[in-house]
Amino acid sequence: MGTTKIKVLFFDVGGVLLNNGWGHQSRQEAARLFDLNYEEMDVLHDFIFNIYEIGKITLDDYLDTVVFNHPRSFSKEDFKSFMFAQSEELPGFLQWLKDWKRSCGFRIISINNEGRELNNHRIQKFGLHDCFDAFVSSCEVGMRKPDPGIFKLAMGIAQVNPDECIYFDDRIMLAQAAQKLGIRAIHHQDFLSTKKILEAVKSQ
Repeated sequence: MGTTKIKVLFFDVGGVLLNNGWGHQSRQEAARLFDLNYEEMDVLHDFIFNIYEIGKITLDDYLDTVVFNHPRSFSKEDFKSFMFAQSEELPGFLQWLKDWKRSCGFRIISINNEGRELNNHRIQKFGLHDCFDAFVSSCEVGMRKPDPGIFKLAMGIAQVNPDECIYFDDRIMLAQAAQKLGIRAIHHQDFLSTKKILEAVKSQ
């Protein structure tokens, strides 16, 4: 880890602390439940979701393109309620991190790709303010990982150099994007292995 003192821990959210709230499994379940053509829905999702995640369109705009491009027998509010209900806490980690933060001595900041309405819902529902000091969310900053700009912005907000921070992400490609900037990036695989790393960092 070198001799530089770690000052900030950066975390992804989806796939680390929470599930991916609107991943392919959730979309497949939506197609089944609401009797949608999944293949058509998935093509349209891939076409526009990135635009939603960087805050250029609203969730209503996204749904107008992906779901409500045909007359439907259900309302947009019904569908949004289903979307929000897909977010779940992954076992063990979130509550542990909230407790650990009280005495760890580090600032903890999220760097995540998320659309605004889903992001706000997840922050409130799961009490993410209790473990994060700030949220560098794609919907608020107009950039999404793996854009190096979002990592640079996070370091600027935290006022740290790359060797003063550690970043955890469940996707290797995104961890590697941070690594290219000199950040010590960890591929998060499970709670226990990441917990071990965090405890080792704290004891230095």
